[in-house]
Amino acid sequence: MSATCAPLRVLAVDDEQPALEELLYLLGKDPRVGTAVPAPAATEALRRLSRAMEDGPDGPDGFDVVFLDIDMPGLDGLELARLLGGLAAPPLIVFVTAHEDFAVRAFDLKAVDYLLKPLREERFAEAVRRVADLVRAGRGPRPAALPPPAPALGDQVPVELGGVTRFVPVADIAYVEAQGDYARLHTGHGSHLVRIPLSTLEDQWRSRGFVRIHRSRLVALGRIEELRLDGGNLTVRIGDRILAVSRRNARELRDLLASRAAGRAR
Repeated sequence: MSATCAPLRVLAVDDEQPALEELLYLLGKDPRVGTAVPAPAATEALRRLSRAMEDGPDGPDGFDVVFLDIDMPGLDGLELARLLGGLAAPPLIVFVTAHEDFAVRAFDLKAVDYLLKPLREERFAEAVRRVADLVRAGRGPRPAALPPPAPALGDQVPVELGGVTRFVPVADIAYVEAQGDYARLHTGHGSHLVRIPLSTLEDQWRSRGFVRIHRSRLVALGRIEELRLDGGNLTVRIGDRILAVSRRNARELRDLLASRAAGRAR
């Protein structure tokens, strides 16, 4: 790496602690790497990257590259890479995974490299070299941006899955979780990521019986199977999921459930 090129700023993302530690170890051995920050989940990585963008890509918390696992619970690595395409100056991406099957999709997202676990040091060093060369040249592929979001209006929500647009009925959605400027819709058959802020869905779906129970979560009142108070902490059960209710949202939720129950009793 040229003496005129600053050391790389790396974000390492993996939900498995041993794999994350190995990634940090290899990054720490490479003289081209200046800082390597761990993130144990894609959502945590998204928070760190969003915070870094507030100061600009050259700010103290900015990153040149993300070394990213693919198979993670909730928001996976491929979805995170797509989200990064919406940033003004997204970092480069190197995927690190135990699965060969995602290689085509990864390179469609303009990944710099695709490393297979278990990692080999010489192969890892080659990936770092590629990143360093691209950063030094001030160019390189960036994650592909998602298409403009479709508004969540009407009885169905359009979602993208493998290049195919599908329509999820609002009536099938049990609850929604915020993930940055995106939202994950949970149904009885799985979940779907849409580029719609939770606040927008809250406004649009209030009349459909959705209520905010937490700053990062909306639930469909009709899907709540149990309301429980334990040690001062309020939770709701939807299927096999137990969801926390924040103190600021607890009274509204109780009032709405009481009103709903009274309406049924009439």
